[in-house]
Amino acid sequence: MKKIIQISDCHIDDDKLAMGTDTQLNLEKIVSEIAKLSFDALLITGDLTHNGTLNAYRRLKELLLPIKQPIYVFAGNHDQAEHLSDIFSDNLFNAITLDNWSIVNIDSVQLGKTSGRVSQASLNALDAQLSNTQSEHVILALHHPVVPMNSSWDDSLSLENPQELFQTLDKHSKIRSIIFGHAHEAAEFTRNKLDIISCPSTALQFTNESRIGFNIYNLHTNGALDWQTQWI
Repeated sequence: MKKIIQISDCHIDDDKLAMGTDTQLNLEKIVSEIAKLSFDALLITGDLTHNGTLNAYRRLKELLLPIKQPIYVFAGNHDQAEHLSDIFSDNLFNAITLDNWSIVNIDSVQLGKTSGRVSQASLNALDAQLSNTQSEHVILALHHPVVPMNSSWDDSLSLENPQELFQTLDKHSKIRSIIFGHAHEAAEFTRNKLDIISCPSTALQFTNESRIGFNIYNLHTNGALDWQTQWI
């Protein structure tokens, strides 16, 4: 069994306060809890920073220093891709392999827009990647929600073309779960036995939840996946 931890929407900025909260202090609290745990990889699913400055990525890297396990990241709509790559070039990924599992990233960010979209070129590449993977079980990770959140969240800010994504995923029986951030809330959905999981923010939630948190996933060799949200 392998264990991964997902954090999302850290919104680190040049100033400590972003969206009216001390996002640096909150991430420091999250990292302190994560560093106590045994796991195989940390995944950050977008909006690492609030305004995408180089200094914000440098500060984020400092805050993550207590974590000794591999860290993997990809951009959200608040990130600046070039600056993210400048500071986290060794942490960007297309796919992670852990035993007989793969975690595959697909880019859902649209330049200058809050909502997401997966391009046809990306869908074609994903289709080929899933057809050729040697892994028995796959988790798809992206930034934007792929289903209605059934909450106070504005679904118009989620993925604009989820059905096109599902048309690709439905061809592949190895997909076990889709995980994402962006909505700043913890939630779970099911589609055709596929687990669809939203990660809370390390900064603040957009619901009436006052805590911050992260998700822990256990990846079993038989394809079973269990998970929990850890709140602090």
